[in-house]
Order: sequence, then C-alpha cells, then structure tokens
Amino acid sequence: MSEDSFRFGQKCFIDNINFPRGFRKSGDFTLAESELLSLYGDTLLGLESGLLAPETIEEEHFVRTLTQPHKAKTKIELVWIKYMKLTREPRRFHSLNSTHSYKVPSEIMPAASMKFEEAGQLDANI
Repeated sequence: MSEDSFRFGQKCFIDNINFPRGFRKSGDFTLAESELLSLYGDTLLGLESGLLAPETIEEEHFVRTLTQPHKAKTKIELVWIKYMKLTREPRRFHSLNSTHSYKVPSEIMPAASMKFEEAGQLDANI
C-alpha cells in the first residue's frame, strides 16, 4: 500500500480550531506528517465522515482502519489516527503541584493550626 493510490484533497487541509498555528508549528507532527495531513487530510476527513466513497483498495483499507486502529499500516493511516487522537481525546496535563493536600505539622508552623480569627488577632498584636 502506498500514498500514491490515495486521492489528493480538493483543498489544503487546515484545522484552525485545534491547530491555530498549523500542523508544522504545533509540535505534535513531524514535517513529513504535517505535509501528509495538508495534502490528503481533506480526502481522509471525507472518507471518515462518509461524504466520499472509497475508490481504491487503499482507501477501503483506510475506512476499515478507522474502526480498528491497530491494523493501520501506511503512513497516511498512522498520521490520521494520530490526528484523531490529538483532536478527539482530552490532552493529559502534568502540573508541578501535587493533587493531594500537604498538611504542615503544627509543631513546625503553629500559625497553620490556628483558626482564621486567632491568626487575625495574632497579626493585630504584631
């Protein structure tokens, strides 16, 4: 299977919603992958949505691959699956803060164990 048997898109494929700076500058795709998306993305979107009917064996395989992503073989299929994953699944966000709360022992910081009113009175006395 090769990319030559896929139809070029009617227009250059652009996704301004998910990739406002373009595929090349997003950092998610290599230059070759962004070129494939730009050239064939319009056709792939049409095949996925059902607006276009597959004309070649490779396009039929691509449509089958949409339901079984582990069977992707060509670069186009792999790039489109990567595109779908990036646009349709929530991105993981790693923060520097922990998800659990950290409690300071009262011996180290006695003001941390005081109530809000007591802390205000302490500040007023200073």
